[in-house]
Amino acid sequence: MIATPDTNKPLDLRHILGPEGPLAESLGEYEARPQQIEMALAVQEALRGSHHLAVEAGTGVGKSFAYLIAAIDYARQTKKKVVISTYTITLQQQLINKDIPFLMDTLPVPFRACLAKGRNNYLCRRRLEYALRNPRSLFDDHADEIRRIAAWAGTTEDGSLSDLPFVPSSQAWDAVMSEHGNCRGRKCSEFGDCFYWKSRRLLKTADLIIANHALLCSDLVLRQDDAGILPDYAAVILDEAHNIEHVAEDHFGIDISNFSFTHLLGRLYNRRTRKGLLANIDSAEARPAVAGLEQAAKAFFAQVQAWYAHAEKESNGRCPPGFAQDNLTEPVRDLRLALTHIQKSLPDEDDQLEFTRYIDRLHELESQLKDFLTQPESGHVYWVEVTGQAGRRVALRSAPVNVAPLLKKALFDEVGSVVCTSATLSAGGNTHEAFAFFAGRVGLESFKALQLGSPFDYRSQVTLYLEAALPNPESKEFEQAAVAAIEKYLRLTDGHAFVLFTSYAMLGRIAEKLTPFFADQKIDLLCQGQGIDRSVLLDRFKSDLRSVLFGTDSFWQGVDVPGDALTNVIIVRLPFAVPSHPLIQGKIEFLRQSGENPFSTFQLPTAVIKFKQGFGRLIRKKSDRGIVVVLDSRIVSRPYGRLFLDAIPECTVRIVR
Repeated sequence: MIATPDTNKPLDLRHILGPEGPLAESLGEYEARPQQIEMALAVQEALRGSHHLAVEAGTGVGKSFAYLIAAIDYARQTKKKVVISTYTITLQQQLINKDIPFLMDTLPVPFRACLAKGRNNYLCRRRLEYALRNPRSLFDDHADEIRRIAAWAGTTEDGSLSDLPFVPSSQAWDAVMSEHGNCRGRKCSEFGDCFYWKSRRLLKTADLIIANHALLCSDLVLRQDDAGILPDYAAVILDEAHNIEHVAEDHFGIDISNFSFTHLLGRLYNRRTRKGLLANIDSAEARPAVAGLEQAAKAFFAQVQAWYAHAEKESNGRCPPGFAQDNLTEPVRDLRLALTHIQKSLPDEDDQLEFTRYIDRLHELESQLKDFLTQPESGHVYWVEVTGQAGRRVALRSAPVNVAPLLKKALFDEVGSVVCTSATLSAGGNTHEAFAFFAGRVGLESFKALQLGSPFDYRSQVTLYLEAALPNPESKEFEQAAVAAIEKYLRLTDGHAFVLFTSYAMLGRIAEKLTPFFADQKIDLLCQGQGIDRSVLLDRFKSDLRSVLFGTDSFWQGVDVPGDALTNVIIVRLPFAVPSHPLIQGKIEFLRQSGENPFSTFQLPTAVIKFKQGFGRLIRKKSDRGIVVVLDSRIVSRPYGRLFLDAIPECTVRIVR
């Protein structure tokens, strides 16, 4: 008799990840890593024991396999779901397209995993048919896109935006995407074939649900009102957990721009093209209300922009209550009431649902505008942002200065086991002390902690150069000295470098000064912030091995360039957050009012963690070699510089004087 594996038996994680296990059998060059096994066992214990866990796992530990296998074991044993949430699309794609399929083929037990996407990522068949029946509800230049989407709808199985073979305009996708307030649910004739509801049914059958932090935050908030986006789950694993604070800040804040109104009103009625939802509606009330709100929005945001031009140097855009005259909420309400009046008289339910989405959006805008102008939340910071060419985008922004109570209530108090993991969670010290900063920022109070170093040999793989003789970065002489140092180290590695900045302004100035050098050396300079998509920049860098990439915030983390393409990382300044940013200002004030020292309790640990992220770009696999250069002399001259050096793996250090 042929023996069959017992699929109900708990998984032996030591064996699976060990030198004689199924992973070793399936991977030709597999090396068992003690750190990976230790992490897997800690995650398994946390899930089984329903307690929270923070794990810092250095590069090369293989943390995704560690937590995936532990989560699979827990889900199968308990018949409960585990949500695995990431920050970057890159990691999410790695999990769903590479790691999970491999484990499905390798592990001795079957399991199901499903990718959860936000509702707006799915095509709504009913709305597509509505758009095709009502071409006057579309702009002329988007009608062809709708027809292309319709052709794709007949062949796609997934029905989500990522499966579409072209990138549609936001206006075209907005007309056909699935929406909460614009759905008949089971009453819809397309319910059985609905892409969104198919995905919901698949999620209910999954053991693992792969999501992102933004979707998870949305689900957590809805669960406070006994609703939710995801099926019930018993545990959450946050990978790239160091980013959850920033996602929560965005989620619990306000972001309204002049473009918000331009887009919404253009969809309702465009006077130039005579297109829009109201094009076929004979209403003496609604079209004038659209025109009235359009004029009011222009006047309001012009007023806001004028205030910003006057106050920006003094306040950096941070604004007090009533900083602008409210000429906008009343026209918003007038249009909302006009649309409500029309909706009630419409015989067609599809027409009613289309009106509902605009009524709901106007109600949300009205509420957010009132909140922004009156600023009732004492724990929030309110500011104005003016961005784009010639300041075309004017935005009203707000965010809580401390999301810890919000995340504690919605996540850590409600979910039995939350595992937070990243390569950069600690800011110095050992065990709980090391995680105190991260835990305090996100509301994680009772938890176990685990620090795991990298299995790589950084002493032989990395040489760290510290430019101790360069002028202080705050001095006028720094940039010219930095230019000379960058030239020196780029010659040393013949390009192959990331040069990491903390501001676009300095990036642009130094790039301009170095342009003759790059031309002379025939090295391609790739600069973030010049209208080229981040992923396109990265692809060019990987394909041109002598190129140099100048990057800011998003290139300090979540970028993986193994091999010879990247052998040099130059950190121009220690990554202290800009203290003039309104939200950073608000956090500093909040800490001072709480009797804390903002530099030692917030600014310094934040910079240390980001420094670790920048350093971590260099070594991505065992065979990588290269140099990291720090041009900020404060890492040598200031006492706090030791904290930055203690936070990274031990490597060969050369102080250049």
